[in-house]
Amino acid sequence: MIIDCHGHYTTAPEPHNVWRKAQVAAFKAGEPFPVYPVISDDEIMQTIEQNQLKLLKERGADMTIFSPRASTMEHHIGNESVSLAWTRACNDLIARVVDLYPETFIGVCQLPQSPGVPIENSIAELERCVNELGFIGCNLNPDPSGGLWNGLPLTDTSWYPFYEKMVELDVPAMIHVSGSCNVNFHATGAHYMNADTTAFMQLLQGNLFADFPTLRFIIPHGGGAVPYHWGRYRGLADMLDKPSLSTHLMNNVYFDTCVYHQPGIDLLLDVIDTKNVLFGSEMVGAVRGIDPETGNYFDDTKRYVDAANITTAQREAVYSGNARRVFPRLDAKLKAAGK
Repeated sequence: MIIDCHGHYTTAPEPHNVWRKAQVAAFKAGEPFPVYPVISDDEIMQTIEQNQLKLLKERGADMTIFSPRASTMEHHIGNESVSLAWTRACNDLIARVVDLYPETFIGVCQLPQSPGVPIENSIAELERCVNELGFIGCNLNPDPSGGLWNGLPLTDTSWYPFYEKMVELDVPAMIHVSGSCNVNFHATGAHYMNADTTAFMQLLQGNLFADFPTLRFIIPHGGGAVPYHWGRYRGLADMLDKPSLSTHLMNNVYFDTCVYHQPGIDLLLDVIDTKNVLFGSEMVGAVRGIDPETGNYFDDTKRYVDAANITTAQREAVYSGNARRVFPRLDAKLKAAGK
């Protein structure tokens, strides 16, 4: 079985996107939010079957862990009430996709984060999504300011109430920023990579997993700069008088395979233990075109994993075993279905 741990609903029906624009405009005008539109099952099915479902079948994957579009979480826009209403609409739309295609998609939720708002205010939506909608994890934004980085590190105790709930529910979080309001940082080319690398360094500097030994994070996009600079981070751990990375972080931190060329995947799988790598494509996502050097889509990451110099057992772990271990609620659902 091949489980893609990183999929976003980047092709959501247009009425959903139009409502978002109207919601933001209403907030700026000091007016009530508009009524959310009626979106039919047929509209959802059309957006999924012509995009994610079609490509999954063509590329040979079986299931996608599916969440709202990351770049439009936009926690920096509006206020807490704007974020909550938008988040619930996005998560409810994911739940409808899962209900329509339960064999292929399983949900991960957006959170109603907002700059300066305590993270415990996001707990209720996590509980709703896990307990009522059957979701198996969340996307946690380490920088809800949208590129200003004016909050506290992930290791600060202000995050602890949310981590306590994650542990209680036994769900992991993908650490994933949203759009950038900082003109210095292109959202997908710079802000995402910066955030992945920054999150890892924050975790290295702290001792979070001593307090939460079962807490689990996925750092997407291949871990940002981390695998390429693994020696730097090993050296920094030593200089900061931290344990080795293998015990300090790598029982709790995982990377995906959203790396869009063969040498990058080869490096990831050579440097990082395969027990810490989950298959992901971010399809349909940040890079959608065809690589002129190969003639294949950049985000067809299965091709790279298939060609990697790893054992059959390692490849099976990357494709499904690690995801089932990191997302125990997914494993339980698959076992209940006889998979």
